[in-house]
Amino acid sequence: MPLSTYELRTSIAVSDIQRAVAFYEGKLGLPVVQTGPSAGIADGSRVYASGGGPALNVYQSTTAGTTEATLAVWYVDDLDRIVDELTAAGVEFVRYDQLEHDARGITPRAGGGRIAWFQDPDGNTFALEADV
Repeated sequence: MPLSTYELRTSIAVSDIQRAVAFYEGKLGLPVVQTGPSAGIADGSRVYASGGGPALNVYQSTTAGTTEATLAVWYVDDLDRIVDELTAAGVEFVRYDQLEHDARGITPRAGGGRIAWFQDPDGNTFALEADV
């Protein structure tokens, strides 16, 4: 049974679901599809939509923010506009010492295109990528 026929979602652990709600809904503008329990908290998880369907599970857990890896990437058509809109909403973009970044925090991507990284309040890392 190939997994390619099934929907895939990214799951993100957060330490405080209410703080996460303020970030994912308030700053990123993601719509809630579903809420449920997590970590003994009746309303401790959310499923957010992106790209037309459920895409991101956010749940309260003691494992929040324990990886430095990029956990999810949004592929966008106008990276400058999206970065500007998120910056205006209070999202801060990460700058890595070993990479060159423009004034917005955008860097050339290996193999072409551009990329910008940001983190949620727990330090979970996300990226925005564009082919131009």
